Amino acid sequence: MADTGSIDVPEISVEWYHDVVDAAADSPQAVQWFVGHATEGVILLLGALLLAAALSRLAGGPHNRALALVAPLPTLLAYAGSEWLKTVVDEDRPCRTIGQAIIAGACPPPGDWSFPSNHATVAGALAVTTLLLSRRLGLLALPLAALAAFSRVFVGVHYPHDVIAGVLLGALVATVVTPLLARPAAEALRRRADRARAQNPRSGDREVVR
Repeated sequence: MADTGSIDVPEISVEWYHDVVDAAADSPQAVQWFVGHATEGVILLLGALLLAAALSRLAGGPHNRALALVAPLPTLLAYAGSEWLKTVVDEDRPCRTIGQAIIAGACPPPGDWSFPSNHATVAGALAVTTLLLSRRLGLLALPLAALAAFSRVFVGVHYPHDVIAGVLLGALVATVVTPLLARPAAEALRRRADRARAQNPRSGDREVVR
């Protein structure tokens, strides 16, 4: 284990960090610029894919509509969980303890802890939620989430284990929370539809005639 702040960081993660940032320093300027600016753009693209997946579900039955309605919540919960973990672990950023923020313009300030990566957590949650709603769009989202996570190490602001933990956290929350939230939401939508049919029984006949 390497002493790099308030906790001991796995030695292999420190070695991988050195390997990645050294490769980043030797990479062409265009690659540095692209990866250095990729994270926010990829997160926005992942959000757009999730929105598209949710919209594709709105035309279905109560379960599909419920999935669409709860789709943003797993990412919000995963982000909140990553923020809480940061306060528990208190791991300093590698760019502060090792001093190798090659691509990033500046190292995040003290108190902005490193474990887990918020960006990687959000990317993992967005990608897996998208996959649960749409296999086709989800298969596009997964490599984008990996790119978003890798970019945080490339620019020097996270250790590899920070982003791996973040992606796994986001994926786990999305996998567990999405169906848990969708189930009661679908039931509420069914009850609402049943009440509407009971109050206006002829509406169902008109829909059939149409």
